[in-house]
Amino acid sequence: MVENNELRKAGLKVTLPRVKILQMLDSTEQRHMSAEDVYKALMEAGEDVGLATVYRVLTQFEAAGLVVRHNFDGGHAVFELADSGHHDHMVCVDTGEVIEFFDPEIEKRQKEIVKERGFDLVDHNLVLYVRKRK
Repeated sequence: MVENNELRKAGLKVTLPRVKILQMLDSTEQRHMSAEDVYKALMEAGEDVGLATVYRVLTQFEAAGLVVRHNFDGGHAVFELADSGHHDHMVCVDTGEVIEFFDPEIEKRQKEIVKERGFDLVDHNLVLYVRKRK
């Protein structure tokens, strides 16, 4: 039911594939999923939704503001629900794992840097590419 309301609020017609994909994104522990990840998870759950439909629905969700698309590691797009506040990301270059973080000091310093240079900060996207220490 919640998914139906979210779709309607976003101006999208409630269809079974949209509901299934939104439920999948909302219920998975993996916050950042590629279209292929979503497709595989749906197939494992016994849902009959094609890969082309997953791509199309995720693009519609992005346009409606339900998900945010990130292009980490050379253009590989992953999606996350747009339900959380601002955060930044670390991406492990070895595993592709995406780690969310928020640091008030980094946020403050970015605003200061922009202001010092005579600009107003409109938006930003910080991605740190990392590797586990050995």
